[in-house]
Amino acid sequence: MASKEDNLPSLYAELNKYGRNNEFEKALKVANRILGISQDEEAAINCKIVCLIQLGKFNDALQFISRYPKLSEMLAFKKSYCLYRLNQVSTALKVIESIENPSLEVKELKAQILYRLERYEECFNMYRDIIKNSHDDYEDERETNLAAVIANLAAVESKMDIPQLREDTYELTYNAACRLIEQASISGDRATLIEAEKKLRAAEKMCTEALEEEGEGEGDIDSELGIIRVQLGYDLQLQGREKEAQALYMNALKVKPDDISLVAVASNNLVTLNKDHNVFSSKKRMKSATVEGLEHKLTTRQRKNIAYNQCLLALYTNQGEQCQKLCNNLIKDYPDMKAEATFVNAMQLSKEGKTNEAINYLLENASEETELCMKLACVQMLLSQGNRQFAIDILENISDKYRFLSGIVSALVTLYMADNNREKAAVVLKNAVNYYKVNQANTGDLCTLWRQAADFHLRGGEVSVAVESLEALLKVSPSDKKALAQLIIAYAQFSPAKAQDLSKLLPQIDYSTESSFVENLEKSNYIVGPKVNLSPEPDTTTVKKRTKRKRKGKLPKNYNPNVTPDPERWLPRHERSGFRKKRDRRNRDTTMKGTQGTAAGTSDLYDITKMPANVKPSPNSRYSPAVETAGPRQQQRKVQQKKKKKGGKW
Repeated sequence: MASKEDNLPSLYAELNKYGRNNEFEKALKVANRILGISQDEEAAINCKIVCLIQLGKFNDALQFISRYPKLSEMLAFKKSYCLYRLNQVSTALKVIESIENPSLEVKELKAQILYRLERYEECFNMYRDIIKNSHDDYEDERETNLAAVIANLAAVESKMDIPQLREDTYELTYNAACRLIEQASISGDRATLIEAEKKLRAAEKMCTEALEEEGEGEGDIDSELGIIRVQLGYDLQLQGREKEAQALYMNALKVKPDDISLVAVASNNLVTLNKDHNVFSSKKRMKSATVEGLEHKLTTRQRKNIAYNQCLLALYTNQGEQCQKLCNNLIKDYPDMKAEATFVNAMQLSKEGKTNEAINYLLENASEETELCMKLACVQMLLSQGNRQFAIDILENISDKYRFLSGIVSALVTLYMADNNREKAAVVLKNAVNYYKVNQANTGDLCTLWRQAADFHLRGGEVSVAVESLEALLKVSPSDKKALAQLIIAYAQFSPAKAQDLSKLLPQIDYSTESSFVENLEKSNYIVGPKVNLSPEPDTTTVKKRTKRKRKGKLPKNYNPNVTPDPERWLPRHERSGFRKKRDRRNRDTTMKGTQGTAAGTSDLYDITKMPANVKPSPNSRYSPAVETAGPRQQQRKVQQKKKKKGGKW
């Protein structure tokens, strides 16, 4: 009788056949049969784990691996991969780092884990080592991943030496554009954004052509192009072309992509375009940007921005409690966003009329790094209420690190002058100038303060004090012609001789005029007077003035040269001497006729011109003398109501 071990070769052959045909369900059953015969068959153990991974049963694979602690080193790679797919990335890194003498596939998995952990510099070094020591058919994929790492390095402003990669595939071109966008978002260089736009449009064209050659349908092509179009929209949004960006986001969402991260990014960007308008649409978009599972699909920076925009949306929609809750969650999840969350929370309190509470909240949460912005926000709220004194107190209590900044000094001087407190304003300027004389770290601010002090004293009539500030300013900046001119004007009021000497330092006026400037003047339209030709006369040749040729006028067809034309031919007909009015041929009786139906001759009875002098008009006559009648508002007016027609309108 044959033993069960004799069936192992046939079972392995069957297992190999199912594995080659990617029939993993059947292969899993065969592997279980083999392990039922012999539990220590390492080949069957490996095959079962592979089948579970291919079927997406990562938890089952981990449980099965835990049954074989003796094989932990051999199964470390598969265990790390399962943990990675289950988003237990930190644990996966610990497992894979325990492998001695890692193979190429182990290094590639480690690079993917480092990318997910956003440790981009280590990931960059890992991919560079892999590309250097590998020669197979996956070079394009590895270089594409390296380009993605480089784009993220640009976002974190890494100082690493970045190589120039090729751009002969749409993935590489897309990642090169992403790198430029990240650089431009930091530097604000519009030319870099325009260059990135060109690369994205090129990547879109390359992707379309490549997928059409592979025979992909229009729906699949649009789905693949979604990420390129959303990134292009972001580039256009940074350029200020918001309508074009909005159209790209909307078109990308109309395709209904399966990638939830793509939907989240496009929806979030639409919310930022709406700002405080169209808030109902923004609320709908924000739900798509905050679905479950995104924490493993988006980077920390993307999740942080979406959470902050969610707080702003709650502020715009006047959801006070929701706004406070979201701000607290933002501080809890991302401590580096505490300042932004504090501002949003304070704005919500201010909108609810709790300005004092908002100011106290800002002052309590102000740190050494955020002191300036927090206190300036308080000053803005106080000034909006007209509370200048409290605003002055806050500015006066700012630390020395910020108190003598030119903007702070200018604000204090303005507030003191608004309260007609010129003495304190002068003290503020004096203290600021003295501070920069001792701490000459920022001569630019010192020059600005001297200029402000000079203007302040000149307006107040303190010319001698203004002269001191202007002379100090010229010592630091001797080429400042504006300060020199102000100093001359100041000296002219009490020391004309000194002003005369200083005026010699002013630049000479250049009276020479370029010919192009003269030509522009000649071509311009003069309001008064004729144009005068100021151009020099030619030396060797003479220019003949062109005369306009007179054309012979046309004569009428019936023109007779022997007959003198009518001198009144240009006058209207009714103004000519021979004009006669046409006679009115209608037989009109100028006397007033009676109404229709009256007897002949009775009209004379009603003609007041033909009445005898001793006859008084009848009291019933229609032409009775005028009597005092009630005014139009005192008379009762009969209003005739219209009858409603059947089937019609009133």
